[in-house]
Amino acid sequence: MKLKLSVVISAYNEEEKIDKCLSSVKWADEIVVMDNSSTDRTREVARKYTDKVYSQPNDPFKIDLQKNTGFEKATGDFILSLDADELVSDELKIEITDLLEKVSLKDGYFIPRKNIIFGRIFEYAGWYPDHQLRLFRKGKGRFKTENVHEGIKVDGETEYLKEHLVHHNYENISQFIHKNMIIYAKNQANALIRENYALKPGDLIKTPSKEFLSRFFARKGYQDGIHGLFLSLLMAASHLVMLAYVWEEQGFKEASSKRTLEEAESELKALNKELKFWFLSIKMDDIKNPLGKLSLKLKNKSSTFFELSIKLNNLRGFRKVLDKLK
Repeated sequence: MKLKLSVVISAYNEEEKIDKCLSSVKWADEIVVMDNSSTDRTREVARKYTDKVYSQPNDPFKIDLQKNTGFEKATGDFILSLDADELVSDELKIEITDLLEKVSLKDGYFIPRKNIIFGRIFEYAGWYPDHQLRLFRKGKGRFKTENVHEGIKVDGETEYLKEHLVHHNYENISQFIHKNMIIYAKNQANALIRENYALKPGDLIKTPSKEFLSRFFARKGYQDGIHGLFLSLLMAASHLVMLAYVWEEQGFKEASSKRTLEEAESELKALNKELKFWFLSIKMDDIKNPLGKLSLKLKNKSSTFFELSIKLNNLRGFRKVLDKLK
């Protein structure tokens, strides 16, 4: 006996995108739309596909928690949670319908997601495969914290599906700034404040730098060209804005010029060292000849053979972990 599927969609002022989202899941047994007090035609468009359209107050700082209300209204055996800017591919539709005909199922399923950002699909910088836990047994999954992007938590066993969701993510810079530097950064700042985070001057360099190094180098954002560089820098800037919100909430707390200068110098030196290492490691990856690698090592005066070998071994280990996650 095939299990019943409910699709729950959360939306706010998504009249331009929700039609395609709904069209991609019109095969589902039930569609529930939770409209967060849209001021455009979102509800009107949604009613072309389902009469189960519900309104609730718009709270951008509890975006995910509000989706739980939709999960409670769904009547299916399994729930597929979507945002209005996401689509279910034809291949994923087939995979899900076949899955729901099986006798033994897990309680939750992670689905890979293709992110379309600034007009192209991102393959690196942490944007792929971007697994999201979106399909789960009713009563087994829900959002449990106010933190944006924490994800659905499932009580039970989980598994990974093969086919993709398609996410029409940031279409332009203004949209990125609104979502990442206002809503998401503010939400993340509130989480840090709840944890009694103590802001230090050096964090203003360390935190954005760590985000940039992670996205552009460790997760190979450079392979996405100028798109990867821009997005890695924008993500780093969002982390700086997040810390600015914390600083504001803490009353623009003072720090001495001596401490500020010392911590800034320390973090900038560390950043410079990291940049040299990453550029060197990328160049070495491109060199196939062992003698060429040795020559490059000799030319690089910022690292000893010992330091470089340790870092490269750590890098290979980190890449193996990332490959497993894919």
